[in-house]
Amino acid sequence: MDMVDALNKRDEAIDNESRFMVFDWDKAARIIKERKPLVATAGLKNDWEWTGGVIYEHGEIVKDSYTYLASLWATPELSIDGEIIDCFVYEDECSHDWDAETKWPPSALKILKGE
Repeated sequence: MDMVDALNKRDEAIDNESRFMVFDWDKAARIIKERKPLVATAGLKNDWEWTGGVIYEHGEIVKDSYTYLASLWATPELSIDGEIIDCFVYEDECSHDWDAETKWPPSALKILKGE
């Protein structure tokens, strides 16, 4: 998807009063802790080329890989062991201050570390 298409989808979502979705880091941490994958990535549905990146690799969290994980129209997803999982919370229902730039917040790190 190119930038013009993305902007058109965003404008369409705003017109339809869509709700803003942010990546659910706590859900991702629970899944990663349970499955212990070699690699986990995150991105926005149908826009992984521009938004996706590695968030977990070989037992370690990855904070330096680019991701953009919030949208009005594209669902944030987690890719783990070849499976794509919707992984989001609506911003207005989120008890955390997460946004597109959030990367491994303290609550998710606690879950992953079993605290």
